[in-house]
Amino acid sequence: MWKFQPACLALVLLAACAPAREEAAAPPAEPAEVASATLMTWDDLTGRVHPVPTHQVRWGEGDTDVVDLWLPDGTGPHPVVVMVHGGCWQKSIADKSLMDWMADALRQQGWAVWNIEYRGVDEPGGGYPGTFLDAGAATDALTLHAAEYNLDLTRVTGIGHSAGGHLILWLAARSRLPEGSPLSVSDPLAFRGVVVSGGLADLEASRPVTLPSCLDAVYDQLTGPPSPERPDPLSDTSPARLLPAGVPVVSVNGAEDRIAPPMLGDALTRKAEAAGDTASLVVLPATGHVELVAPDTEAFRVQAEILASFVDK
Repeated sequence: MWKFQPACLALVLLAACAPAREEAAAPPAEPAEVASATLMTWDDLTGRVHPVPTHQVRWGEGDTDVVDLWLPDGTGPHPVVVMVHGGCWQKSIADKSLMDWMADALRQQGWAVWNIEYRGVDEPGGGYPGTFLDAGAATDALTLHAAEYNLDLTRVTGIGHSAGGHLILWLAARSRLPEGSPLSVSDPLAFRGVVVSGGLADLEASRPVTLPSCLDAVYDQLTGPPSPERPDPLSDTSPARLLPAGVPVVSVNGAEDRIAPPMLGDALTRKAEAAGDTASLVVLPATGHVELVAPDTEAFRVQAEILASFVDK
């Protein structure tokens, strides 16, 4: 079985560690038009039988102040995956239910999955600071319910897909938020490691690379306006500005992903390493954006093994 190695840049699975990171930018072996024809679509995922979470936890009174808990069989204590969905930070594109198939597959492997919701920039109160406040409050609510569901707070990992990759790394790095930021908290939930799955974690680098409708169109709403007290809106919204996160960070990208191409994962890994984090990049061949959150794919298997490696599961 392929074993994840934090120091390894895996360009082709089952291969040895690559000595030179520059290989990550190598073009695919066949034209993108040919490879793309075999990629999964969202209909391929959502057309499957839709699993249902075992519990729903409400942490506030707002419509989106909820978390889906996927509790595995057995008495526990259960290791936990905090899961954050993508959708370009826009609820009209996706909500937490898009992660249900992946959440259920991890539950069947013995994980308790804490799948959070948050207000999108297209919802009242969403954007800055609401989207971030929601993500933080939903995540920290895990500590309030850990005893009830026998969740092991010493074995908490995280995975976020696409825009959720931005939020999961932001959650892991919250202890480094600038003093005085309305987003800072005194004792955020601690992670053992996070997977940035097809993520847009570096807002500045992602803006010109991903689809304009995904980030550029909502950028000002997401980051908030500059002010004399906060001249740089990225200072508390882009996790790339908060590095080192202080936990292992693994970026997983599909070689054929046009939403979050591997160059973004490579650049984030370089920044995290330079800041002192343990960081790695895994680029999966013949993989797009959807495969990353679909069970029964090589992408799912690899990410599940990475999450397990964080907690020696």
